[in-house]
Amino acid sequence: MVSLARTIRSIRRVGLREWWRQMQYIGDAKSGRFVGQDQFGNRYYENLNPEEEIPGRHRWVDYAQHEYNATQVPPEWHSWIHHIRKDPPTEDRVMQNLSPSWKAPWTENLTGTRGAYKTYNTTKPKYEAWQPKSAPRGESSP
Repeated sequence: MVSLARTIRSIRRVGLREWWRQMQYIGDAKSGRFVGQDQFGNRYYENLNPEEEIPGRHRWVDYAQHEYNATQVPPEWHSWIHHIRKDPPTEDRVMQNLSPSWKAPWTENLTGTRGAYKTYNTTKPKYEAWQPKSAPRGESSP
């Protein structure tokens, strides 16, 4: 349960519209330092004040799409959110110079959508389905 003082403080920091949006999407009002944005438009934040945020929940992502899932976070931002890397990709020189030229661009997992990969078979089936042979009614067979 969010305290009244924390709610008022959050409304003052982020504004009424953003506060309402956060309550609808994540169920909590958060405010912190804007760290960066990825190629999908997701915004990443951090709040290191231990009085405002629970330790371990002080980094978060604000998804650009309404229908979001965790595969929309690229690997470099995933490593920062989960404390694998200390610095975000926008400030980490190693991450900025790490991307090789042959690396494919990151795409989200499309399973369950129209863009999902569907396999197809190009070989002839090993067996044929049985098709009944029946004469039309009213005719007698010889």
